[in-house]
Amino acid sequence: MAYKRILLKLSGEALMGNRDYGIDPKRLAEYAEDIKEIVEKDIEVAVVIGGGNIFRGVAGASNGMDRVQADYMGMLATVINGLALQSALEDADVQTRLQTAIKIEAIAEPYIKRKAVRHLEKGRVVIFGAGTGNPFFTTDSAAVLRAIEVNADVILKGTRVDGVYDSDPEKNKDAVKFNNITFVDVLKKGLKIMDTTAFTLSQENNLPIIVFDMNTRGNLLKVISGENIGTVVAN
Repeated sequence: MAYKRILLKLSGEALMGNRDYGIDPKRLAEYAEDIKEIVEKDIEVAVVIGGGNIFRGVAGASNGMDRVQADYMGMLATVINGLALQSALEDADVQTRLQTAIKIEAIAEPYIKRKAVRHLEKGRVVIFGAGTGNPFFTTDSAAVLRAIEVNADVILKGTRVDGVYDSDPEKNKDAVKFNNITFVDVLKKGLKIMDTTAFTLSQENNLPIIVFDMNTRGNLLKVISGENIGTVVAN
């Protein structure tokens, strides 16, 4: 296998499936099966999920809500998604732990780096909820931060698009896909992969990012196996 310990970043919107909001149980079960497939290959898996299918802090703030309050609401949305994924994984007989940056002891462990690493070493999937625990930071930033803290080999950004293109492939049929691209070239071309804070943190810590289509069954295992799936972003 190309990687031993990975951090999988999923968007909250991905959990909607074909719905307009909320969580599609079918999509959730598919993700759980894909994750189970790589856990059975002795890959250590950490997961960060966004909350945009339930509430997006920036959108709330743009409608007149206090940005700090809105961001905390967004963090709680990621905890809801984390609980949903935890349930789906346990239904698939995969051991999991949900850790949150905000203390909610009744439903999750507080985030402690050493405990997270120990869970990973024991083969448990660790889901990190509530972002970084701070307003004004996205779940992209949380994903990169947690990946660095637990010494993940790579960030796998699962999307509905099969990689990074020079323009939006859903709007431009002539968009050109990159199989490999450097952090520097991404910035030069103004491509949007993650927010700037997360992207810079990844670049400075030499942590590669692979952007791939998570909605095609089996793709996660192919990425882990080193197959040419998606786009690799590295120094």
